[in-house]
Amino acid sequence: MSESVLIIGGGVCGIQAALDLGDKGMHVYMVEKEPSIGGRMALLDKVFPTNDCSICILAPKMITCFNHPNVDVITCAEVEGLTGKAGAFKVKVHKNARYVDEDKCTGCDACTQACALAGRIPDEWNQNFSTRGAAYIPFMQAVPRVAIIDKERCLLLSRGKCKSQCVEACQRGAIDFKQKDQTVTLDVGAVIVATGLDMYDPTPVTEYGYGRFDNVIHSMEYERLINASGPTGGHLKRRSDDERPRRIAYIQCVGARDVRSGHPYCCSVCCMYATKDSMLAYMHHDDTENIIFYTDLRAFGRGFDEYIKRGVDEYGITYVRARPGEVTEDPETKNLYVWYDDTESGGVKSMEVDMVVLSTAFVPPPGISALGKALGVKMDEFDFFKASDDLLAPMDTNVPGIYIAGACTRPMDVTDAVTQGGGAADRAAQAINDFVGKTSAKAGSVR
Repeated sequence: MSESVLIIGGGVCGIQAALDLGDKGMHVYMVEKEPSIGGRMALLDKVFPTNDCSICILAPKMITCFNHPNVDVITCAEVEGLTGKAGAFKVKVHKNARYVDEDKCTGCDACTQACALAGRIPDEWNQNFSTRGAAYIPFMQAVPRVAIIDKERCLLLSRGKCKSQCVEACQRGAIDFKQKDQTVTLDVGAVIVATGLDMYDPTPVTEYGYGRFDNVIHSMEYERLINASGPTGGHLKRRSDDERPRRIAYIQCVGARDVRSGHPYCCSVCCMYATKDSMLAYMHHDDTENIIFYTDLRAFGRGFDEYIKRGVDEYGITYVRARPGEVTEDPETKNLYVWYDDTESGGVKSMEVDMVVLSTAFVPPPGISALGKALGVKMDEFDFFKASDDLLAPMDTNVPGIYIAGACTRPMDVTDAVTQGGGAADRAAQAINDFVGKTSAKAGSVR
């Protein structure tokens, strides 16, 4: 029997679960597939409904989690299989080589600057608005702040052709091209799945021109552009001419509530984050016009309705109940025309704007069904993990000892994800304590 808990996923939900368990004195393994923990929340500028700085809230939790004496964080790793039963699971974890010694690296950036491909590879973290090298650190507040070598892009690893300037630049000798992938087996008593979410790619929704029109972007791209740590230093600019947009349209339910996309469900928080994004644009320049085209306003959480009212009263946000049918572009100015059916007048109208932001659906991350199969946990028709009972046991699964939390169960906001992370931690701790109690009782009876 093991008293350790495995947490799959290092976003804010998984971090909260790890901190709660660690503070209870339990040992935690956290497995995160990315080079840094933090998840989607680390990408955001602010969080609603308080408009507090996202990374200011998250970074201390990331550092505390990583340095917690009862938490072992394993990055660049994925769970491949699970055997055993509650109280005595054996979990097979594949850890990809970083090609950088985590114990030696200080995060000084010397290797990233010396890389032969520095500034030539699109940076996925900044939604490809900026560039990086084959040797890079994902973002400024990354935890662990350790460089990683992109195996697919590195000239030495992929082609065998590089002078290895990164090796010469690293005074600590942390670069290790002989590093190999590893497979380890962890003994744990319980598992918490907190794999988070992904964003729907709006390219198939051709009527809105994403991928064809420079000034049509999706919400996560907007988050990076408006973020002070983003590619533009927080200056919101149009891709076509680097000018700031003075009128912005936000189109809701892109890829959601739509049978064509395969995601007919409501994502529950898109109305709120579009309101937040509108507020951020106004905070930067108070002459910015923000128009939100919505299907239905979903303001169900604490302070959400008041937040929307603030948006109208204090930030001048205009809400238009309509689902636009098409976005067209003026080829000379690159301005956009949003065509929609006015539900009040009943006529078709158009609105000229400088930028369109698409609020896209929340979807499960790629490969999540394989994880579900490896764990033996049931999933719903959309590949979200399925709870035993949404009301009475929202964190329990069909497999005793395996619990789920956060946006891997359904689309949700940061507050709900943190709450579920704490709840899953309590369920895992309770389960292990029950196993310990039963084992002790058996041992006593044998004596």
